[in-house]
Amino acid sequence: MKFLVTGGAGFIGSAVIRHLINNTDHEVVNVDKLTYAGNLQSLAEVSDSPRYAFEQVDICDASEIARVYREHQPDIVMHLAAESHVDRSIDGPGEFIKTNIFGTYTLLDEGRKYYNTLDEAKQKRFRFHHISTDEVYGDLEGTDDLFTETTPYAPSSPYSASKASSDHLVRAWQRTYGFPTLVTNCSNNYGPYHFPEKLIPLVILNALEGKPLPIYGKGDQIRDWLYVEDHARALVLVATTGEIGETYNIGGHNEKQNIEVVKTICQILDKKVPKETPYEELITFVKDRPGHDVRYAIDASKIERELGWKPQETFETGLEKTVQWYLDNEAWWRAVQDGSYQRERLGDSV
Repeated sequence: MKFLVTGGAGFIGSAVIRHLINNTDHEVVNVDKLTYAGNLQSLAEVSDSPRYAFEQVDICDASEIARVYREHQPDIVMHLAAESHVDRSIDGPGEFIKTNIFGTYTLLDEGRKYYNTLDEAKQKRFRFHHISTDEVYGDLEGTDDLFTETTPYAPSSPYSASKASSDHLVRAWQRTYGFPTLVTNCSNNYGPYHFPEKLIPLVILNALEGKPLPIYGKGDQIRDWLYVEDHARALVLVATTGEIGETYNIGGHNEKQNIEVVKTICQILDKKVPKETPYEELITFVKDRPGHDVRYAIDASKIERELGWKPQETFETGLEKTVQWYLDNEAWWRAVQDGSYQRERLGDSV
């Protein structure tokens, strides 16, 4: 089959494309605007494949999206293109509203027009898979609950509100127009090729340079961590075998406090790149993020029960691989920062 992957030069999107090219016989069309977080170097190992094609297109550009559908005739759309950093959404929510809501609308509406041109056999094969986040569910502070596929939405940030809006659009297109959609909501991803504005790569790179390791508040926020290559396997499985109209939560079964994550990274670096003093001495507590959710936790039993997926990496094995990847790929992470982001604090303007 032919997959159209939006945001394929981003962190999760590039992992999906690498998985598709390296482990399946499917064709892939990568649609990416190439904003600051998009990097074609993340696809260097597969870019020469005859089964891979790239289109530099903004998902808000309806005429270009219509052309991509028409020219490439995809069987499956995997929609990952999104503005995704909460701190950036606090500083500038407009781009999140535009890309995550209007961009999703554009893909859905042009996709529906394309779908209506297909013959019956190709319509039966076609799927639109929308990739979302557990942040749409809000905060689990003070409970032992887990997010399920039926947890009510209660987003806290401009980012999560824009993703919640896009989820609702996807379900509306399925209900109103019969457009064949699926939705997945995932927990925090980590792994290779992660842009260094996010916690784990930021801490690794700051530690290597002897810079402070900033921890919001007390560092007691809890997240469920999912290795990105495990997530990529799950996404392709849902896109190809999931039931139309269904939602699947994808989590790593790894609830950790942020401070615990940072200390674990420091311990790994103490062994791999020892310095005179422990890396933990670089930990610095800073003013918390406005509206910061305390706890997210995914119940991923549905995807395991119905589709047979579960993560292969533990948090310990995945984090070890991640730290080693950044040690081995300095050229990549230095290049992605040039001129765009120097690991400064964002989202502190409130």
